[in-house]
Amino acid sequence: MMLVLAGAILLLFGVNLLLGSVRIPAGEVLAILFGGTGTTDTWVIHSNIVWNSRVPQALTATVAGAGLAVSGLQMQTVFRNPLAGPSVLGISSGASLGVAFVVLLSGSLGGVALSRLGYMGDVAMSVAAIVGSLAVMALIVYVSQRVRGNVTLLIIGVMIGYLATAIIGVLKFFSAEEDIRAYVIWGLGSFSRVSGDQMVLFVVLMAVLLPLSMLLVKTMNLLLLGDGYARNLGLNIRRARLWVITSSGILVAIVTAYCGPVMFIGLAVPHLCRALFRTSDHRILMPGTLLCGAALALVCNLIARMPGFEGALPVNSVTALVGAPVVASVLFRKRKDETSE
Repeated sequence: MMLVLAGAILLLFGVNLLLGSVRIPAGEVLAILFGGTGTTDTWVIHSNIVWNSRVPQALTATVAGAGLAVSGLQMQTVFRNPLAGPSVLGISSGASLGVAFVVLLSGSLGGVALSRLGYMGDVAMSVAAIVGSLAVMALIVYVSQRVRGNVTLLIIGVMIGYLATAIIGVLKFFSAEEDIRAYVIWGLGSFSRVSGDQMVLFVVLMAVLLPLSMLLVKTMNLLLLGDGYARNLGLNIRRARLWVITSSGILVAIVTAYCGPVMFIGLAVPHLCRALFRTSDHRILMPGTLLCGAALALVCNLIARMPGFEGALPVNSVTALVGAPVVASVLFRKRKDETSE
């Protein structure tokens, strides 16, 4: 099954390079990728589209989907809650609040929002999202050291999310219409806003963080046994929970900073993988979830910019359309299996 998922990722990656609003023949795409040269205006345009648009989008979707899926699996394991996802602790809301300060507050106080400053504005938004999400994560880690129950920590995370949403609402009320529009567009999520040096840095960061998250496989398997059994086996529950939450939070922070708050992938993919592999062993689920998340994100990116559309649909609209039926079908199938036993 792992080989099938890896093959599906390669196939979907290739299809993402082939299809789009501009039709480019497959032979020409291959020639562009493998260093072919051409002097015609059409060749130059097609080469720019492939290298500056489609390749960055496909790479961004691949690593973002993998990161969100792994983060969702970690959250569902540590909280033992099938509805837990990457945004459950308010980390995505923290990123949104950071961007709101850059886009909305700077426009209200300085007259010109930082988001209008081109490349510098994009960098400022990314930095603000990382700072906001990491600040919330630091607060969650601090609280987790003093709270025993997972449910209490979960409720605190939800409350932080509501608080961030309330502050964002106040900032919107006092902001200009153009700044509100820029913030709303960011909030819809997109794999297309990452390019150039930003894309390289994003891929490198995720290439480091994802393998590191795999080191928590044994810890997550022990957490599945329950606190009592895990403690008897020598696991420090508080420290283990801290490491898993930190790993998940950093993955969400980086993805949200570069792509916006992309929903449903982190919630849907772990359920899909459990149904595919029929196991709770994280030695299988972690790599399976990583591959499945990358594949699903590539599918969503493909749908978002299907041939015939000018521009691209919001990624969150597509992920919800794809993810909600997946979660519903998996849960219904699980309920059916339980009643038949």
